[in-house]
Amino acid sequence: MKGIILAGGSATRLFPLSKVISKQIMPVYDKPMIYYPLSTLMLAGIREVLIISTPRDLPMFRELLGSGEDLGMSIEYIVQYTPNGLAQAFVLGEKFLNGEAGCLILGDNLFYGQNFSTMLQRAARVEKGACIFGYYVKDPRAYGVVEFDADGKVLSLEEKPQSPKSNFAVPGLYFYDNTVIQKARELKPSARGEYEITDLNKIYLTEGTLKVETFGRGFTWLDTGNCNSLLDASNFIATIQNRQGFYVSCIEEIAWRNHWISDEKLKKLGKQLDKTDYGQYLLNLE
Repeated sequence: MKGIILAGGSATRLFPLSKVISKQIMPVYDKPMIYYPLSTLMLAGIREVLIISTPRDLPMFRELLGSGEDLGMSIEYIVQYTPNGLAQAFVLGEKFLNGEAGCLILGDNLFYGQNFSTMLQRAARVEKGACIFGYYVKDPRAYGVVEFDADGKVLSLEEKPQSPKSNFAVPGLYFYDNTVIQKARELKPSARGEYEITDLNKIYLTEGTLKVETFGRGFTWLDTGNCNSLLDASNFIATIQNRQGFYVSCIEEIAWRNHWISDEKLKKLGKQLDKTDYGQYLLNLE
């Protein structure tokens, strides 16, 4: 399975900050925002990643992450000139996916919780159909919403409904089989003029091949698309790291623990940042 990060689109919600710097390059506490979705793909065991972003922002991602070689990965880049909806990512990424299954994650989504890696690796093994997630929120009107029956079977999916049928929002993390490109190409623009990811998920629902896993009460999902949520995310990461001493979404550590890079490579990466707490953390890993 290959992974796609869609980094851009909603950056105007951080105006005027988005006029100065790409949202996904902005730090969430002590690391660039893009590290969080990238680390999620890495925890799923995905080593080949495509980053889709705007003509202005893409060079910054390329400068930050390069080819991915330092992480034992392969990272490619492609420009999205016009944000026409999340499902467009699969059309843009057709050559990259090359007939394989794909995972899409939004560049401003942050996930943290126990057994997350296990859930991700299970979802990444999808051979037929799709696996998405449900997360209980107080007000789901700004998200895609999934409705379940009493037995947990998915009944419906809606995009940003004014009267939601449930409180389960669909986070920006989606796993699909290798028919996803064909399905994405069949979509028609919604009333908003976008190729909706919810409409793509509905195709799988109609086929009876859509699986929805729900995150429990102890799990955290943060959409850092506005200034308040960006601050909340930074405070959350600071609390976790300062309390436990373990870094969240440290991509070098994940690559090392996945055995994608050697001990020597980890030390080399740490020495490049040895005047920072982040670099010292890498150097002290055992």
